[in-house]
Amino acid sequence: MSDIKRVVLAYSGGLDTSVILKWLQVTYNCEVVTFTADLGQGEELGPARAKAELMGVKAEHIYIDDLREEFVRDFVFPMMRANARYEGDYLLGTSIARPLISKRLIEIAKETGADAVAHGATGKGNDQVRFELSAYALDPSIKVIAPWREWDLTSRTALIAWAEKHQIPVPKDKRGESPFSTDANLLHTSSEGKVLENPWDETPDYVYSRTVNPEDAPDQPEYITIDFEKGDGVALNGEAMSPATLLTALNELGRKHGIGRLDLVENRFVGMKSRGMYETPGGTIYAVAHRGIESITLDRGAAHLKDELMPKYAELIYNGFWFAPEREMLQAAIDHSQARVNGTVRLKLYKGLASVVGRKSPDSLYSERHVTFEDDAGAYDQKDAAGFIKLNALRLRLLAQRDR
Repeated sequence: MSDIKRVVLAYSGGLDTSVILKWLQVTYNCEVVTFTADLGQGEELGPARAKAELMGVKAEHIYIDDLREEFVRDFVFPMMRANARYEGDYLLGTSIARPLISKRLIEIAKETGADAVAHGATGKGNDQVRFELSAYALDPSIKVIAPWREWDLTSRTALIAWAEKHQIPVPKDKRGESPFSTDANLLHTSSEGKVLENPWDETPDYVYSRTVNPEDAPDQPEYITIDFEKGDGVALNGEAMSPATLLTALNELGRKHGIGRLDLVENRFVGMKSRGMYETPGGTIYAVAHRGIESITLDRGAAHLKDELMPKYAELIYNGFWFAPEREMLQAAIDHSQARVNGTVRLKLYKGLASVVGRKSPDSLYSERHVTFEDDAGAYDQKDAAGFIKLNALRLRLLAQRDR
């Protein structure tokens, strides 16, 4: 690492990454390029630029990029085509943002001639793995600096003391112990640590920031429609929208109706269990709608195979293997399945729930003529079922005869 002259830092402008910025300058005697991604986290990003300038970063080396459309179009929507949920529940809101941040870090490193990239992920979590696996996949020769694995600032008190020693502004709200840590983007907000560390204790209401309490949500349900083309959402209530615009609108609906809260104990890739609280309002509505349109457009064999592949696909994203060949292979199969996933889903939003109440498609495989309890006009001969059952029962009957 001694030959490092310039580093691209994933920079939020917060206390941790501001300390990292200065630490890189002091420890490596190098020039720092900052990169701040606008992923729809809902924060004002102007202060990040001002703070970077205050700490000696050249104006041309401060990158603040609006990646909201790319994030939803190229990462969230492809993941949603798979109906991906890690360990059955988690919609992967943090996980799916990391490969995009890493991709842009590597691009900026090439643009600026940087020798290395740096991130603020700790040595206990998943994000360090996600950032670095993605970085190495995109540039095998890149050097990665992870300060939390190198320095001796092992507590928040030590971090603040180091910041004060080096004239880094410390906001008043950072001087006390943070009750929990958060990460946010257009898809979700996650909260972990402190008041959430005991899995027996209910999440305090003040932790939630993206959704109203379902108990306080409107007493009247709201009905909406989402249109899909080739497995991707393209319109809300008949109004065409870009991917990020659609997700933003669904977030507001989810917030209003208290949809998308998840209290989860999960298995981190590094080996420990962690308890987190996730809010994914628009993503939860979208995921329910996508399953709804697939229910009438996907063949049974394709649908069931997708459900078998999904846990592996979700685990790859969670563990940081977005740019791995196996994820790309699975994505190709999933995308192939979406060619005829077109149509409209009607949903009912009420008190924390998003429920499919209607679905239609020009490519529907649903045949009312075949399933009706009334006269099917010869569409289906019920006598055919007898032979079907006997053939499927043959091995069971042979087993029973033997074991009797």
